[in-house]
Amino acid sequence: MFKDFANLWTIVGLAQDLKRDAPLAMRVAGERIVFFRDAAGKACALLDQCPHRGVALSLGRVENGVIECPFHGWRFDGAGRNCHVPWNPDAKRDNLSAVALPCRESAGLLWLYTGFDPKEEPEPTQTLMASHRLALCAQSVIWKAHWTRVMENMLDSPHLPFVHRNTIGRDLSKHLGAGRLEMTFEATANGGHIRASVDGSPRDGNLDYRFPNVMELFIDPPGKKFRLMVACIPEDDRTTRLWLLTMRSFARAPLFDFAFRWMNRRIAREDQAIVESSLPAEVPPPAEEVSVRTDAPTLAFRKIYHERLLGSFVSRPRRREDAAS
Repeated sequence: MFKDFANLWTIVGLAQDLKRDAPLAMRVAGERIVFFRDAAGKACALLDQCPHRGVALSLGRVENGVIECPFHGWRFDGAGRNCHVPWNPDAKRDNLSAVALPCRESAGLLWLYTGFDPKEEPEPTQTLMASHRLALCAQSVIWKAHWTRVMENMLDSPHLPFVHRNTIGRDLSKHLGAGRLEMTFEATANGGHIRASVDGSPRDGNLDYRFPNVMELFIDPPGKKFRLMVACIPEDDRTTRLWLLTMRSFARAPLFDFAFRWMNRRIAREDQAIVESSLPAEVPPPAEEVSVRTDAPTLAFRKIYHERLLGSFVSRPRRREDAAS
């Protein structure tokens, strides 16, 4: 399960998109996941696979906090427990459970743990959101690329004057040909701080890498808070869902969301075709592509990926068959 992305907390979407009486299907690192709300309204997640005949539970319905398989009507609660097997009142339901996964809601975001026993809780931006009353604006886009290529693109500043010469790279392009760009990566417990300077002058718009798959860009105007976060969620080996999240302490009214979404979408489109063309599809070890001094942040990410994630697996619990029933 969750090949090369196991035992991690990841943003998967917006909490508001998970409705009270409707399943929400997703794919994360090659696994089908279904989210729904239990009777108390709490977010729950199961592998989107009925233990009976393997069909997608997300094609079924949610009633009174349990999800019903569309094939034979088996019902499961948020912990995966079997609540009902039609036509079989003597079925040993304790042996007929679905596979549950930890999930959380925090700061308006929906999080999933790609395993079964998280040692820590997710560290989203709830403190920032609560202390500054920030408005959250979000949208998702799909890129046909391995998530590691997408992630390192989000941590890479030297490409800005070329890919984004008419948008966010316009200012940096003024220094092309004359300036010396310095990129630093300062490792932290949760990822790293990335800083840039040209000819010794620090650049605005520093960013953080949040392990495993989030970038946060700091664009705070004087006296205000304005952040851009990008979460790179692997759907499979060649597909990544990007959640583009802006948080702001000004212009909080939803009517301003259109402008922020439009700009984020434009910038993402500038990157997309280039990143999708990368070969090999997955980032190789640091020594297997030629690099230069200004690649320090992306090389740091590659080292983290190959040392902390690659080859990390978690096995699915063995399901007990109720053959006698």
